[in-house]
Amino acid sequence: MFHAQALSGSKAEQYAQLLEQARALLHGERDRVANAANLSALVYHALPALNWVGFYFHDGRELVVGPFQGQPACVRIALGRGVCGTAAVTRQIQRVADVHAFPGHIACDSASRSELVVPLYEGDALVGVFDLDSPEPARFDEDDAAGLAALAALYLESIR
Repeated sequence: MFHAQALSGSKAEQYAQLLEQARALLHGERDRVANAANLSALVYHALPALNWVGFYFHDGRELVVGPFQGQPACVRIALGRGVCGTAAVTRQIQRVADVHAFPGHIACDSASRSELVVPLYEGDALVGVFDLDSPEPARFDEDDAAGLAALAALYLESIR
């Protein structure tokens, strides 16, 4: 049975510990929904000041909500729309300090103030996005972006 451990040390050290926990949690499982569900729960409970953690999967036309932790979410997001759709089409991590200042932001949860979205690609194929919201402005920094990108890469590796 998997047991999450409290994170300690610098933010970079905490992400290294979280990556090891995620590696153990996802080990031997290839199902994309199961792994997305478990990774969402792990991150949601491990990191402070989050109100939503989850996945949107590309269905060939748009992003469709997948496993998550938090309040009910928008079900479908057009490519290029909002923070998630922008991450999907630009193939770049979107780290938004104030979602209300982001052109076209989609307010699924009015409590969200900042957001970080990691695009998920297998080669040229869009898999989806890994999305985190916080009720705190400017919650996410470069360490968060790097740590969450590593977790997203682990997720993609786990479903191959």
